Amino acid sequence: MLKMTRQTTNADFHYIYSLYMHPSINPYLLYEYMDEVAFQPIFDDLQSKNLLYIFEHEGQKSGMFKLVPFAHRTSHIAFIGGVAIHPDLSGKGLGKQMFREIIERGRSMGLLRLELSTATDNARAIRMYESVGFEKEGVLRKYTWLKSENRFLDEVMMSYLYV
Repeated sequence: MLKMTRQTTNADFHYIYSLYMHPSINPYLLYEYMDEVAFQPIFDDLQSKNLLYIFEHEGQKSGMFKLVPFAHRTSHIAFIGGVAIHPDLSGKGLGKQMFREIIERGRSMGLLRLELSTATDNARAIRMYESVGFEKEGVLRKYTWLKSENRFLDEVMMSYLYV
């Protein structure tokens, strides 16, 4: 299988920032709207910990994700966050391709479980996660606070088990 994911470099800052702050993506991700100066330390921290990845398709940056391994008694688990395919490329199956690579990366890391959460009203993402083998485990009520919209989101917790 041709690998289309790679860890970020400094040259990816503007692309990552543009995805995190895109109006159709931002409500489903961790960070409130902010300018590039405020986002730079977040990017630097994620990059220094080797947690942030770029997904490429046909040589073009097409999406991103974070893969955060746990430690100690949960070292067999990683959390997937910051998942986004560029809106101009949505609906082309790239999310499934990216997730197949995430699953394979987890397998090569010796993981037994991948976890993620998404807003309960993000039906399109939930269907895509289920299509690659993730299962719902429960709802985290009033989990995410959207300060810019003055409201909470419930999130559905999902997992992929290798065994």
